[in-house]
Amino acid sequence: MYEKIKAEIAQEYYLNHFPDDGQRFVAWYLRNIHNLDTYETKNCITDGAGDKQIDAVYIDDQASTIYIIQGKFYKSDTVGGEPLREVLASWVLIQNLPQLQNDANEKLRIKIGEIATALQDDYEICFELITTAGLTEAAKKDLAAFQETLAESDTLSANLVVVDHETLRGRYDAALNRNRPYINHEFTVEPGKYMEMRIGATRAVIAAVPLRECIKIPGVKDGTLFRKNVRQSLGTGNKVNKGIARTLRHNPEEFFFLHNGITAICSSIQIDDGVMRVRELNVVNGCQSLSTIFSCSESVRSASDAYVMFRFYEIDDPERADNISTSTNSQSAVKARDLRSNDKYVLQMKKAYEQFYTDGYFVTKRGEQADPVKYNTAHTAELTALGKQLIAWHSQRPTISYSESKIFDKYFDQLFHRDYSPEKVQALSELYSAVHRNWNSDNPLSLNEALLAMKAYAPYHHLYAVSVLACEINRMQDLVPNPAVVLKKLKDSNQLESVIELTGQCLNMAFETAVEDAVQNNRVFSPQNWSKAKASLKDIRTAIKQYLLVTKSVQGGKQVIETLSRSLQMAKDDFESRWTAD
Repeated sequence: MYEKIKAEIAQEYYLNHFPDDGQRFVAWYLRNIHNLDTYETKNCITDGAGDKQIDAVYIDDQASTIYIIQGKFYKSDTVGGEPLREVLASWVLIQNLPQLQNDANEKLRIKIGEIATALQDDYEICFELITTAGLTEAAKKDLAAFQETLAESDTLSANLVVVDHETLRGRYDAALNRNRPYINHEFTVEPGKYMEMRIGATRAVIAAVPLRECIKIPGVKDGTLFRKNVRQSLGTGNKVNKGIARTLRHNPEEFFFLHNGITAICSSIQIDDGVMRVRELNVVNGCQSLSTIFSCSESVRSASDAYVMFRFYEIDDPERADNISTSTNSQSAVKARDLRSNDKYVLQMKKAYEQFYTDGYFVTKRGEQADPVKYNTAHTAELTALGKQLIAWHSQRPTISYSESKIFDKYFDQLFHRDYSPEKVQALSELYSAVHRNWNSDNPLSLNEALLAMKAYAPYHHLYAVSVLACEINRMQDLVPNPAVVLKKLKDSNQLESVIELTGQCLNMAFETAVEDAVQNNRVFSPQNWSKAKASLKDIRTAIKQYLLVTKSVQGGKQVIETLSRSLQMAKDDFESRWTAD
């Protein structure tokens, strides 16, 4: 991996934007493993003088996780415990965010503000030590102790993950969706603690496997045991995994009774003299459990009467095995958004939409996709996207659009427990699509790079700006325009792209004015926190008002405003009150 990464970070992007191989390595990891684009990657890097052992900070709002990254780009085979102690030192510093912000460099100061905001929303912290080397035996013992310290802390619990050369290779292959080889392994099975059966034509073995046998299974550390499960371990800082780890450390003999078990598929099973040999092993349900067992290896190794239930299915058809693996691993933590997919108001909305657009489809379940052969992609709506669009447009709060948990929990009734026409659903989808296609690496609107790095947040502010423009043109500042009427008028007047460009420029102006104001007043300015604060809404509205006022006063500007006014002239009945969301 070292040589491969060394070659890739010699590319023009890395050389032009990062001063040394250390930063380039962290940037490579953010791009290839966390799948960030070039602007997002650059925005996350905090390495340099005053970085306080923090090379990058990435806040994943969808996973509600703060990733604090330390990179060690080494050619040597092993690395000692010093990098782990650096991570521990940064964890101690983060427990006093105001002091850390005072002592940190400018980039880290900004990220500290974003971390503080995320912690208020109960985000988890995950420290990632990424290295192209492996840990020495002494460092591995340090890792186990540090992981327990961070996970069990009453002050600030966190997860510590070491992404060494083996794990890095596994994650890289997973990110590329490469097929990795299955694993052959031998399990010790005790008389009276396993049974064989056939379900139809499929052979199955149910066994109580000693926990100490689990830490011998290859492929847990680098993820190759979980061939179709590209999501890696959430670590012992995760709430559920904390409970698993607590049982393993303090009450391992009860683990069999408190745990649901692990499911594995393999191409063949042979049992002789207390040894079960499996070929092409793949765990399809139990990644988090096995990873936690592995991280508690010292406790598990000494547990003599502790077991976990395994279900082994013998399947020699690779396609069927892959289907089972994919289907089983599609099961992830149930979120508020998932619980709402069968809400009666959502189902009514889905039925109304698909009756109105007979060639269309309304996606309500996470992971579900509309068949592009069967349905018109132009008439495809999606529940999560609609929730974010509704709160940005009708509640006038794009500051909340980033948070699925708030939309589908705290504000769900306000957003969805009402009649909402299929035409409006479609209009919001089309308006947002028109906005979003301008938020790409080509940067057609010449947006500030810091804005472009927030494509998970800022496009909803752009959508909000379109609604504000319609209000200002019609002097309806305290109301919200009908999105279906706005879209139709912009299409009929051939002004849709012009308005998207205009509102994008106003958003950019609002953002840069806020940055300048912070600089003049010697304040730390966080782009992400600005996007989550109500002040950004006032800034956008002010920028739009200034645009309309200034444009009228320049030569030819009056005609521009008149054209815009004609294209967005709406009746009073085309406006309604803002939906409450705070």
